[in-house]
Amino acid sequence: MAATQSIVMRNDDVDIEKNWAELSTSIEEIHTQNASALSFESLYRNAYRLVLKKMGDDLHARVVGWEETFLQDRVRREITQHVTSSILLAALGEADIATAERKDSGERFLRAARGAFATHVICMGMITDVLMYMDRVCCRDRGRPSIYTTAMDLFRRKVLNTAINNTTMLTTMEVLLSVILSMIQLERNGEIIDRTLISGCVEMFERLYESLTEDENTKIYLTVFEPRFLSASANFYSNEGLTLVRTADASTFCKQAKKRLKEEEERCQQTLSMITQPKIQKVVDQELIGRHLQDVIQMEDTGVRNMLETERIEDLTNVFELISRVDSKKELLRIEIQRHVITLGKAINENAGNILATPPKSTTDTTAISGAKKPSDKPLNQQTAAAIRWVEDVLQLKSKYYSIWDRAFKKDSHIEKGLETSFQEFIDGNQRSPEHLSLFLDEYLKKGVKGKTDDEIDILLENGITLLQYIGDKDVFETYYKKHLSRRLLMKRSASMDLERSMIAKMKLKVGNQFTQKLEAMFRDMATSDDLTAGYKEYVSSLGDPDPSRIELEVSVLTSTMWPMEHMIRAEQEGRPQTKCTFPPAVDRVREGFEHFYLHKHNGRALSWQGHMGTADIRATFKKPGSSKTSKHELNVSTYAMLVLLLFNDLAADEALSFEEIQARTEIPENELIRNLQSLAINPKTRVLRKEPKGKEIEASDRFYFNEDFQSLYYKVKIGVVSNSASKLETIQERAQTEKRTNDERTGHIDAAVVRIMKQRKQLTHQRLMTEVIAQLSSRFQPDVSMIKARLESLIEREYIERVEDTELPSYKYLA
Repeated sequence: MAATQSIVMRNDDVDIEKNWAELSTSIEEIHTQNASALSFESLYRNAYRLVLKKMGDDLHARVVGWEETFLQDRVRREITQHVTSSILLAALGEADIATAERKDSGERFLRAARGAFATHVICMGMITDVLMYMDRVCCRDRGRPSIYTTAMDLFRRKVLNTAINNTTMLTTMEVLLSVILSMIQLERNGEIIDRTLISGCVEMFERLYESLTEDENTKIYLTVFEPRFLSASANFYSNEGLTLVRTADASTFCKQAKKRLKEEEERCQQTLSMITQPKIQKVVDQELIGRHLQDVIQMEDTGVRNMLETERIEDLTNVFELISRVDSKKELLRIEIQRHVITLGKAINENAGNILATPPKSTTDTTAISGAKKPSDKPLNQQTAAAIRWVEDVLQLKSKYYSIWDRAFKKDSHIEKGLETSFQEFIDGNQRSPEHLSLFLDEYLKKGVKGKTDDEIDILLENGITLLQYIGDKDVFETYYKKHLSRRLLMKRSASMDLERSMIAKMKLKVGNQFTQKLEAMFRDMATSDDLTAGYKEYVSSLGDPDPSRIELEVSVLTSTMWPMEHMIRAEQEGRPQTKCTFPPAVDRVREGFEHFYLHKHNGRALSWQGHMGTADIRATFKKPGSSKTSKHELNVSTYAMLVLLLFNDLAADEALSFEEIQARTEIPENELIRNLQSLAINPKTRVLRKEPKGKEIEASDRFYFNEDFQSLYYKVKIGVVSNSASKLETIQERAQTEKRTNDERTGHIDAAVVRIMKQRKQLTHQRLMTEVIAQLSSRFQPDVSMIKARLESLIEREYIERVEDTELPSYKYLA
């Protein structure tokens, strides 16, 4: 007989339906924020017992099902009821909604969405506490998502990713994104919005994931919101850039761009996520700045050129900071600055060229001096003044733009390189720039820099050396500098020898020791000459010369290979060198005495006397007008002028010498004699001779008398020489000669460089040899390729090198 079985509920048996009814009611109370009367301890025990009785999976499924239904039927409806027709049309892009309506309806919708999610998060936190044991046993221990994670995913799927209603395919997420982006655009347009609403929604996006694994890269902030935000921002800034370029000036554009960058930074800090900051700034960089910066830089009347001309440092700083964001090399800005500086530099060149094209006027290098008062400096020759003005204008231009580089461009190396290139281009574009720079330095080193401090002098010299760095043909500058330096040293016109040596030291530091070797040798010659002069005086004293009126001799002995002898040796019109002149017996005895003294100490050497380079101090006596008394003056004249004046010592007051007689007795070259007679007989301030007939030109038939009536307020009178070409710009003929000598010197440098390289390398291709030769010589001059090729042919003929046959590339081999 079968026994009848009945289920007897013992005290430890659990009725799942009863417990679920209690739990589900409590869950609903929690979600409706009416949980104040609930006993969470009791709820926890009920859930705990169900899990113990192996009903955890059932409980988990029931909770998930309840949450899904609640979210889809209740929460979604609470949010979507705030979706107005205007919001819906805006999301569909089918209507242009008024700003006020967009803002009001959008804020209500965002407030509902933010509130619903915030409530869901709080409620699920409480429910998770109640179901803690179920989470551990049924989820964590089995590798399943927690009930909290599942509930967050349900909110994404059942609330956000569900259509608003049956008539549209728009989801709550799409509407939410549309409203948030609309609010951000309103703020960009100047409207004040409630940032906390957007921040709350952004927090929701950061706490929701695309999958239950909750991988950081699957946050819907990153997968959904941020791409839409960046895309909308790109469109906004692209349109704004076009509008600004069309309607605003360059300054306004840059200020607006910086303002937008600051706004986006603040938006990420206060409203969105900091992870978006570099991405949105990149959008601004690309769409607003990068696409339009070239147009802004080149804007007519307001672009970079105008900013540079008017020194608008703030605007230039803005441009620099903006272009630094999109181009580390600042190419557009560098090119625009470079073009502008080159344009200004060419204008300086053109202005100087116009002045230099004006025929020069002859001037006399004449200055009267006394111990009491000095008259103002003589006016410079117009062309010399133009050359010096050219350097001053270039230095002023350099000072201005390097100051801008310092203040606006933060000493950027790329901008600095552009400035260097632009200065080098227009300075090298002026073929006379080496001569102009040498004249500029000559003027300051000769006249001195009175009223300037040591620091100002140092800056002046530094600026001069800086311009030398821009000159490609430094050997040409060296030629002119040696010529001008030789005049200053031999004529004792240097304002300060310390200043001269400082200049040489700075040259050595900037352009190398090789450049200054000959210049330093010139200073050594002058020091040696001082020692020789002192030694000669001691030698004369030791001879016991009883003549108290003997001529005092001061000699400069120059090493011919170190001094610019080609400039120091005068030539007659046909080009034949002529340095010989006839000295008076008294002077000749002194000259011969020094030769004997010098050659005794330096056997095997030869002395060549350069009369036109010397000076003499002569004491002359003149009659005082209307009186029997006389007046004495000390005349400082050239050596040639001294020879002329000494001829009149043996003549009566009414006796004269013709031009031809003077030339025959002195053998002074004709052109030199004319220049000296112009100074002695034509210049009214230094007219110690009278010329008949009167006139401004010296003719072969002119006769000259000693002017006993000469007067001067000063005891010491310096009589210069007309048209002192060594301190003026060269003529076309002189420049042609200088260019020829320079090219001749360059051939030697090229030959030496080729031999030096080939001796080391033994064999090189033609292209490699050309490259290395140019690299070695570029610090001194810019070698011409055709000149190098010609020198290679010459070296082949002289059997220093030979061509290598049967090679893929043309090559040369060194012949030992």
